Amino acid sequence: QVQLLESGGGLVQAGGSLRLSCRASTSIFSINVLGWYRQVPGKPRDLVARITSGGNTNYTDSVKGRFTISRDGAKNTVYLQMNSLKPEDTAVYYCNAVAGTGVNYWGRGTQLTVSS
Repeated sequence: QVQLLESGGGLVQAGGSLRLSCRASTSIFSINVLGWYRQVPGKPRDLVARITSGGNTNYTDSVKGRFTISRDGAKNTVYLQMNSLKPEDTAVYYCNAVAGTGVNYWGRGTQLTVSS
């Protein structure tokens, strides 16, 4: 069982920056993949960025060059640094962990609102 707790969401103006944090209840190096997803009402939850246990990262095209995923093993935390935010980035952001067993775990989500 992996518990994930997100923090850092809020209201920010377009062009601004924000960092999301997701703290895991277990060593993040025991987790195969850590990722951030986002969801707006009426739409599916989409991948934003992910990082593997080996440190490889992937980003959805719309955030490349603006968002950076990183991790801190000492704090069992994965971060999503978001720069040059746009109104279309407004969503609930969810932290995801894929354990070695293949089981997916989700946080409760944190709301990001980007005003124009």
